[in-house]
Amino acid sequence: MKKIDIHMHLIRVVCGLGSEGELAPLGKGKAIYASGKEIQLFPEIYGDMGVTPETLLEVLHEHDVEMGVVLQGNYAGFQNLYAYEASQKYPKRILSAGTYDPFFRNKDKIIHHLFEELQIKLIKMEVSNGSGLMANHPTIDLNGSVMHEVYQMANRLGLLFFIDIGRPGNNCYQIDALAKAIACYPNLKFVICHLTAPQHNQLSLLKENISRLNFPNVYFDIASLPNNTKQPYPFYEAQEYIRAAIDILGKNKILWGSDFPNAMNYCTYKEAYTYIEESQIFSLEEKECIFYRNAKQLLEEYRK
Repeated sequence: MKKIDIHMHLIRVVCGLGSEGELAPLGKGKAIYASGKEIQLFPEIYGDMGVTPETLLEVLHEHDVEMGVVLQGNYAGFQNLYAYEASQKYPKRILSAGTYDPFFRNKDKIIHHLFEELQIKLIKMEVSNGSGLMANHPTIDLNGSVMHEVYQMANRLGLLFFIDIGRPGNNCYQIDALAKAIACYPNLKFVICHLTAPQHNQLSLLKENISRLNFPNVYFDIASLPNNTKQPYPFYEAQEYIRAAIDILGKNKILWGSDFPNAMNYCTYKEAYTYIEESQIFSLEEKECIFYRNAKQLLEEYRK
């Protein structure tokens, strides 16, 4: 079955920021925060200090995935130039997004370079309080002036807007504020990452939240659902969440993604798609839409 992976990451070298300070590489896919906390950032099989475009391409080839969309993840540090260079070197296989911190004093120069000079057509904003904007800034209103400047810029330049609002229960998780903001930009297309990141036993919350965000210009990727629900393969709860999303949003709003390489600490890349591909609760047409058709159609105008 044809696939496009809408949610992947590249890492030249780990240089991230999170709620526990800067994140530095230890080798073998491990990293350490300034607090002393050590984590396995990604499986060792994908790299030592980082993850290269060639490693990503090997994964795409091995699993017959046509293209990977490389998003920026604050947890590993901004990789704007690295991702852009990869997309230029492998334009048929990699599409890259850019990002920036809206509190940078010279943000206008950054915006001009990334999105006007380099003509990056996708923007990813991670606002979570674990490793996003709210990890090292005070709480940001997703319907406030700081974020509206970002939305307005993306709307003006015709970008595709990916946003990760973190997990339920945290101050970054602002469904109402996001819905109000999205309503102001009917011509700006949004992709909300991780299907709003529902955790275990949060089906009712998921249904409520995606219903409130069900705008014509809003899509949802389903990356890391198995990681968030923390159930064993074949991830029946994640399947149930996707089924509910299709029933509410329709089959054309759901985009498959793996969250490679970090999510592969929990499940293999193959498991990240076979739990859907081999499921009996989705029709063949729904699977084709989730894995390929929706992303192909959505990304078409941003690859010109």
